[in-house]
Amino acid sequence: MAIRFDGRVAIVTGAGAGLGRCHAVELAKRGAKVVVNDLGAALDGSGRSDSAAQQVVDQITDAGGQAMAHGADVSDAEQVADMVARTRDRWGRIDILVNNAGILRDKTFAKMELSDFRKVVEVHLMGTATVTHACWPIMRDQRSGRIVLTASSSGLYGNFGQSNYGAAKAAMVGLMNVLHLEGARDDIRVNTLAPTAATRMTRDLMPPEALDLLRPETITPGVLYLVSEDAPSRVILGAGAGSFAVTKIYETPGATLTGDALTPEGVAAAFDRISNPEGQQELTQAFQQTQKYARNGAEALGLKLDWGT
Repeated sequence: MAIRFDGRVAIVTGAGAGLGRCHAVELAKRGAKVVVNDLGAALDGSGRSDSAAQQVVDQITDAGGQAMAHGADVSDAEQVADMVARTRDRWGRIDILVNNAGILRDKTFAKMELSDFRKVVEVHLMGTATVTHACWPIMRDQRSGRIVLTASSSGLYGNFGQSNYGAAKAAMVGLMNVLHLEGARDDIRVNTLAPTAATRMTRDLMPPEALDLLRPETITPGVLYLVSEDAPSRVILGAGAGSFAVTKIYETPGATLTGDALTPEGVAAAFDRISNPEGQQELTQAFQQTQKYARNGAEALGLKLDWGT
């Protein structure tokens, strides 16, 4: 069955170019009314222009779709509130939010000014939280919503010179995990995209042959699935060059130390057992880890725990 978004209203941040532009255009092609949000800033977040967002709006409307531009700085709560209010005034609802806006200020941690660290975290993490927070009550009232956060392999796996960007992108996973739990009752599904694309952020880092393979158009199909009616929730979807994969965070069974072994030396001696991946499992709530450790400790001491119902 074809995935369509007729009657749905979507906000895509950072949609004036690259991945965001592609997400917005493809959502509109499949029937969504789209808010094209873009500050029109340079790659480092400086400057401002309305032209990028309006060009995408023109592309959508020229093709028969419906779209509006808004230049809100995603980290500015008042500007975001205005964007959300204008969206509701025009179309009455918000069904889809794709958090895509971001900047880069790359330097090694030793050479980086903390102001550059703070600014990148402010745009990526606080910007995502600010827009999501503004849309959240609307989606709760509707008893439906689809939200995508944008992470990166730099946050999941690390990348030299990107401590600020990597920290902000890794935070998306923690935000997703909690919002998934809090939104489940109201059918708000929250997922994270970890894309590798040829955009203005990456074009100088790749050979020409890779740039064509890693076009944003090869990633957007994954985003459209993540915001569809039958979307999953709490998924980290890696995407690039038409290739898709799911990242999961696992925990090893571990080892329980008691008595004289419960020392730093005991941890060192048992570290091969502690890190053995055999039997590892995915935990889906923080309290599962608490229960696991307490249960293991009780078993090692011959005790029984009653967690109740």
